[in-house]
Amino acid sequence: MSIKKDQVKGRVEEAKGTIKEATGKLVGDEKLKAKGKAQKTLGKAQARFGDVKQRVKDSSTKRR
Repeated sequence: MSIKKDQVKGRVEEAKGTIKEATGKLVGDEKLKAKGKAQKTLGKAQARFGDVKQRVKDSSTKRR
């Protein structure tokens, strides 16, 4: 997956997780709330991975 795709997909998953978590809280569904929280966390991790890849790429191009 490319850098931008990691960043975008991660942030989309994070947003979807936030929505699921809020919906779970609203309707009192602990399972949905937990799934949303997990999805949000995984999305954050993927986005951060893309951010790190971008920083590494940026730093390697600056050295040339």
